[in-house]
Amino acid sequence: MNNILVTGASGQLGSEIQHLSKDYSQYEFFFTDVAELDITNLEKVREFCSTNQIKTIINCAAYTAVDKAEEQTGICDAVNHIATINLSTVAKELNIKFIHTSTDYVFNGKNHVPFKENDLTDPINVYGKTKLLGEQAMIDINPKHSIIIRTSWVYSTYGNNFVKTMLKLAETRELLTIIADQVGSPTYAYDLAKTILEILPKVNNDQVEVYHYSNEGICSWYDFAFEIFHQTNTNCKVLPIETKDYPTAAERPSYSVMNKSKIKNTFDIEIPHWKTSLSNCLKKL
Repeated sequence: MNNILVTGASGQLGSEIQHLSKDYSQYEFFFTDVAELDITNLEKVREFCSTNQIKTIINCAAYTAVDKAEEQTGICDAVNHIATINLSTVAKELNIKFIHTSTDYVFNGKNHVPFKENDLTDPINVYGKTKLLGEQAMIDINPKHSIIIRTSWVYSTYGNNFVKTMLKLAETRELLTIIADQVGSPTYAYDLAKTILEILPKVNNDQVEVYHYSNEGICSWYDFAFEIFHQTNTNCKVLPIETKDYPTAAERPSYSVMNKSKIKNTFDIEIPHWKTSLSNCLKKL
């Protein structure tokens, strides 16, 4: 049996993999969160993987509270960096395939064309820096048959996210001001989860490979909110504002669009447009 460890199983991506797992009976899934497995503890990771004869690790665990990370640097680094070292180390020791998820925030957002996998990284906040350290450690350790998937603007029917926040705010507000000068591509976690499970058998590489995945298309947070309300016939007006009018603890990249040609060509996959995926998510909600 091909035993798969999924970390961060109660998060958006982990929850979507749990939802899809019933369609993949060829695998035995071990869904864990911090209560079941502390991935910041090397010995516990080693013991768990050895005892349960894990053949693949899908790491969905991450510290993603971008603003809090500016203060909680220790825990952010432990989850995003140290845990990745631990998982990579055990994956190499026990010959485990390793799928690690990362972020568009490893870039500074100063591009005007979509970022490619080999573009210069230059994170501008603590969250992005810790995720990049995790990536670099994994590449250095180099477990075989392992990949990094960078994604962006993740939302889902599970957990807390932008889509749910907008719908909740619209229940009590007639007007919302949303940032219009940060541009990226939303990612429906269901689509990413499905892609990971579909490409899993095809991951076969000696050196760690990096891929980009988000839904197709480009929008601002303002466009995203506008489309959420449009598709749900929500009577809430949206006004565009600039980043400077909405100060946050962590700086955000102004341009987070990623080039997805590599993952599409390598694994022969199609990626849905973000508006289509948003519609699918809203139907479930």
